[in-house]
Amino acid sequence: MSQILFPDSVPAYCPAGPSLQCPAQIDGAAATFEITAEALEDHFGARSYLYEDLASAFSSHRKAIENVARSMFEVTGAHSIVLHSGHFRFPA
Repeated sequence: MSQILFPDSVPAYCPAGPSLQCPAQIDGAAATFEITAEALEDHFGARSYLYEDLASAFSSHRKAIENVARSMFEVTGAHSIVLHSGHFRFPA
């Protein structure tokens, strides 16, 4: 099993998604995960796609989001993943 770490950092806003992008480390190597604005709105109460609303929802539910990201990193073996609304329909 890989060692997956999530640095305590502020997520970056990606307007093309829109999404928030966050750093991670897998066995010491750089990795990233994104969570879509739709997922933050559907499952974590983001009030809009504005950065402030997305960041607030992310911050309030960071542990749950990182748990799903961890599962996806483990399942896929990828170092860059995007979490969509469907990833949160079932518990990690």
